[in-house]
Amino acid sequence: MTFHRVEDLHRALDSGQTTCVQLVQESLRKARAENPSINAVAEFFEGSAMQQAVAVDARRAQGDCRALDGVTMVIKDNMVYRDHAAGAGSKILTGFISPYTATAVQRIVDAGACIVGRSSCDEFAMGSSNETSVYGPVRNPLDLKRTPGGSSGGSAAAVAAGWVHASLGSDTGGSIRQPASFCGIFGAKPTYGRVSRYGLIAYASSFDQIGPLARSASDLARITEVISGADQYDGTCSDRLVPSMSVKSCDPQSLSFGYYQEVLDNPALDSELRDAFMARMDQLRAKGHRVEALRFDYLDLLVPIYYILTTAEASANLARFDGVRYGYRAEGVKTLDELYKRSRSEGFGKEVKRRILLGTFVLRSGYFDAYYGKAQKARRAVQNATNADLAKVDLLISPTSPHTAFELGREASDPTLMYLEDIFTVQAPIAGLPALSLPMGLHSNGMPMGLHLTAKAFDEPTLFTAAEYLSS
Repeated sequence: MTFHRVEDLHRALDSGQTTCVQLVQESLRKARAENPSINAVAEFFEGSAMQQAVAVDARRAQGDCRALDGVTMVIKDNMVYRDHAAGAGSKILTGFISPYTATAVQRIVDAGACIVGRSSCDEFAMGSSNETSVYGPVRNPLDLKRTPGGSSGGSAAAVAAGWVHASLGSDTGGSIRQPASFCGIFGAKPTYGRVSRYGLIAYASSFDQIGPLARSASDLARITEVISGADQYDGTCSDRLVPSMSVKSCDPQSLSFGYYQEVLDNPALDSELRDAFMARMDQLRAKGHRVEALRFDYLDLLVPIYYILTTAEASANLARFDGVRYGYRAEGVKTLDELYKRSRSEGFGKEVKRRILLGTFVLRSGYFDAYYGKAQKARRAVQNATNADLAKVDLLISPTSPHTAFELGREASDPTLMYLEDIFTVQAPIAGLPALSLPMGLHSNGMPMGLHLTAKAFDEPTLFTAAEYLSS
């Protein structure tokens, strides 16, 4: 039984049309039957999911109803969940069972969600096609020859396939929004600091954010409100009060949009996608919205800024995986130094090792100021320019990706091509701003196109309201 929105699911629960136990059983049945061809779920959590469903049904029978009751979800493999495995798509975490639960995961459980499994992702969230996972590539449920996007491709594919109502992913440079675009669903990256990162296996700590994927903007809003808020375990998490994020109706003059001509002129942008985007801008103008073309001088610098800073942070964050306390350990070693070297060489995949090496290089004495220091200054310039543009309009708008989902294997051999997948999505995390992707119709090749919105810091309510309006 598929529900487009959580409120529809709750009406069915209230009327006795279904139960949480039935919803979880159906979710697991469908996912187990189809997962061999799509490969979106790395492991099913049938036992704990059924326990949660029974508990939610019992609680609701006593009149205690909560925001995510009965919502079946998967969580990305880089989020820890007590007494469950978490692998970040990597051999290096083989056999790791978490002794604690990520704050965001705990909050969805407390709100009534039933977690049916962990979804496959690019190794340590490093990738844009979900081909670097130790579990093998995830396939787009709309076309099995194509990628679902990455790194949260498993989370996106599980929602798009109708196995679960929603999922949690993480977004560092576009890892929720690009898969949402490729799979024809909704996906949001909250403001940096809005959602606790405690329990998220870190890639780049000043960029990473947990966010939801779902089939409607209203469900994104509901889940984001649940997982947001201060957390004593994460010093980077904002302590500001969480507002109601329920989507509101808006009149035609209430929202203004800005787009960058540099984005539309970018040679990587598919011409049909460009035409669809401009047609949408014309529709907004016809409805009375102010739509303004803006200038952005940093577009070509965004990807270099991002990869210098994130690889530097990855080099530091991934130093803890050494084969000593948990995870993969090389056999037959004779010295501690050999244990470190072989465990890391054998445990990490090619892309992760490439980024660790790049990050270590830019942090070296003599190179730090030339690369990392300059990239931090450039990041501040991008943030200032983006905030200045958002002082002129309510939202920045663009295509989510330069193209639709590409075929598996097309870009995997060329890391430069893969890195450019982030060109339209990376501005928001560089600036620490909330952003989302919503469906924008189908390309002539039959695959979904995505529309991307960026809002002012901590203005998720406007972001979700605009997404609901644009998708209606």
